[in-house]
Amino acid sequence: MKRRVAREIVVQSLYQMEMNEVDSAEAVSMLLSEAAEENETERVIGDEVQMRDYVLQLVDGTWALKDAIDELLAHYLKGWQVSRLSRVDRQILRLAVYELTHREDVPGKVAVNEAIELSKHFGTEESGKFVNGVLGRMIQELDQVKEKLSPPSANG
Repeated sequence: MKRRVAREIVVQSLYQMEMNEVDSAEAVSMLLSEAAEENETERVIGDEVQMRDYVLQLVDGTWALKDAIDELLAHYLKGWQVSRLSRVDRQILRLAVYELTHREDVPGKVAVNEAIELSKHFGTEESGKFVNGVLGRMIQELDQVKEKLSPPSANG
C-alpha cells in the first residue's frame, strides 16, 4: 500500500464530506471505486482492504477532531482565517495536523513533507509555500500542539 495514494484519497474524502455532507465510508468507497475503475491518475491501489482501512482511520480521525484542529490552525494562520482557506488547503492542513499529533507511525517531517506535496498536487501555485509556512511554525512547537489536541487523561 502506498501511503501517498492513501493521503490523496483521504484529502479527497474529507473534501467530499465537507462539500456534499456524505459520511466517511461513502466518500472513501466512492473514491476507491473511481480510482480502481478509471486509473487515470496512475494510482496503484494494491490491497484494497488494507488501503480502505488505513484511509478510513485517517479520515475518521481527522474528521472527529476537525473543530479542535481548526481552532489550533487559527493560531498558526498569520493573517488568515480557517474559513477563508481554500477547501483543498484546509483538508490538507487538517490531515497533516492529525498525523503530526495522533499518528505515532508518521514522523513529523514526513507528515509536513507529504502535506506540501499534496498541496502542490491539488492546490494552487502558492499552496505548497503556504502549507510549509503554517506547518513549519507548528512543528517548532509540536509538543505544545500535541498537548492541546490530546484528550484529557483519565487519571488526571
